[in-house]
Amino acid sequence: MQILPETQLKLERLKQSLAALGSAAVAFSSGVDSTFLLKIAHEVLKDKVIAVTARSASFPARELKEAEEFCRKEGIRQVVFESKELELEGFSQNPPNRCYICKKQLLLQIQSIARENQMSWAVEGSNADDEGDYRPGMQAVAELGVKSPLREARLTKAEIRLLSKDMGLSVWEKPSFACLASRFPYGEPITAEKLAMVGQAEELLLQLGFSQFRVRIHGAMARIEILPEEFLRLLQEEIRIQVTEQLREYGFTYVSMDLTGYRTGSMNETIDLDKPDGRM
Repeated sequence: MQILPETQLKLERLKQSLAALGSAAVAFSSGVDSTFLLKIAHEVLKDKVIAVTARSASFPARELKEAEEFCRKEGIRQVVFESKELELEGFSQNPPNRCYICKKQLLLQIQSIARENQMSWAVEGSNADDEGDYRPGMQAVAELGVKSPLREARLTKAEIRLLSKDMGLSVWEKPSFACLASRFPYGEPITAEKLAMVGQAEELLLQLGFSQFRVRIHGAMARIEILPEEFLRLLQEEIRIQVTEQLREYGFTYVSMDLTGYRTGSMNETIDLDKPDGRM
């Protein structure tokens, strides 16, 4: 697909805004958005940019490995820190503003690392599409004055994927990912054990070749969200049995498939978006 002039203008706007920063510490998770942002920031700012990545129970080890490999390949200096979100007051109780609690602490740590490395700004990779859902983490971004260059340039997820493909970034078609804590219904306690269960289950679906998915956890039940066009594949006897048996080995008692299919933010369907804290 051809890159439209409007998208090219947004890319130029992004480069100009990054150049104006002078130097930056980029919150880097190895996802599509943060990889694209880091790549452009490194092109513009050269050695005046660092990647900052959290080692976390809420993110699979696979993501950290991919982040480290990208930085080595691109010659970008990277700082990895322990996030320890399970130790944050209120996080494990999983209230509707859980993302705010975690994001604020993460961004504070990234800002501290930025200062230690003489970087003028901390920047993160939210895009223009991220304004459409309940995202309490965005409140933390605003409160702390962290820059969101992709969002400020009005780049959408589709445009970022297209530009990433044009630049030869392998992540251009990588499935959208989010913190594993987002797989829990609000109010259900988050534990390291259950995070590991979800992580293993999603790793299995990835290995089986499913293109976009979530494994939501409800007590001892796994609710699998996949694209509707992949329903029949999951229901093939060999795959259905493999998924069921392995998820039970991981600790799930029941394994179900969501007939609505994959969608982002499905756990937000139970909360009141008109209330500032998202109370149910």
